[in-house]
Amino acid sequence: MTIKIAPSILAADFARLGEEIERIADHVDMLHIDVMDGHFVPNLSFGYPVIASIRKVTDLYFDCHMMTSNPDWYIDRLVEAGGNLLSVHIEVFPDPSNVHGKAVEAGLDFGLVLNPQTPVEAVEPFLDLCNQVLVMSVEPGFGGQSFIPGALSKAEQCRSLIDRAGLNVDLQIDGGVTVETAPLARSAGVNVFVAGSAIFGKADPVAAVTALRNAIGG
Repeated sequence: MTIKIAPSILAADFARLGEEIERIADHVDMLHIDVMDGHFVPNLSFGYPVIASIRKVTDLYFDCHMMTSNPDWYIDRLVEAGGNLLSVHIEVFPDPSNVHGKAVEAGLDFGLVLNPQTPVEAVEPFLDLCNQVLVMSVEPGFGGQSFIPGALSKAEQCRSLIDRAGLNVDLQIDGGVTVETAPLARSAGVNVFVAGSAIFGKADPVAAVTALRNAIGG
């Protein structure tokens, strides 16, 4: 699977968001966009007007991670704003078949997300619906947290199930991704790396992206 770097704009400077994105756009593969509702997670981030605004400054693929209780309510809004992939939590949709159908009908790619305490078995029956599976390596809702090592075994299990089924599904990790933890995740079968403060928190975000690619060999 192709290695992809997905900077999380949650860690960017919101006062200069367009500039921050344009600075790294030629060096990354997609943008990771965390939409939080203050209900499913105890934090608020941003909504569709922000997504629509940043779509004006980049053609990058928008990987939209919906940390919300009702992401299916807003699928059309996400399409209008320029989103490309809808990732929903298996904790919100224990059977995601219906929301998957709505997403695909609207023209979106589809992903499932696992919180740290949720077993891989929860998504196993639905892997064939997915373009991407996201293993959270921190508790969702806040950036800057430390990597949870237990995510590595979950990633290995996911990759094994994906490969055994012969599926073309990206495996993403999000939370505490650095030049130290990313190689461990890569060894576990991850190919999409979400990094927030490890990129936007550095004086030179482009150099930070290069260092991360070098660390994972991609």
